[in-house]
Amino acid sequence: MSVGIVLVWFGLLKVLEVSPVADLVARTVYWFDPGLVVPALGTFEIVVGVLLIANRFLRVALALFAAQMLGNFLVFLILPNVAFQDGNPFLLTVEGEFVAKNVVLIAAGMVVGSSVPVWQKRASGTSKA
Repeated sequence: MSVGIVLVWFGLLKVLEVSPVADLVARTVYWFDPGLVVPALGTFEIVVGVLLIANRFLRVALALFAAQMLGNFLVFLILPNVAFQDGNPFLLTVEGEFVAKNVVLIAAGMVVGSSVPVWQKRASGTSKA
């Protein structure tokens, strides 16, 4: 539930155009129009967050969550001068710390994922959740 709340909160900030990371997002995915990509990312985060809060379609929600989390780490590849002090990967900037903290969200997502029942084959050959 807490991961979902964080995603909805961060997503709303982007949709309402008051996110402190809007510029970082825009500079990271510079090949997209920031006026479209930032609110679209916010909407994406809200949808994933709502799915997590509602405990619905968890496999889909967690796959989307994983993709979004991986996308966050593009900052390290595309804007290393923004993420690291003097190019040193052990000396993070404020932006670098913001991105690195996503490791905690990924761990929380893995905990949620561990609660999703494993697909099992029935004797009749059909799958069961």
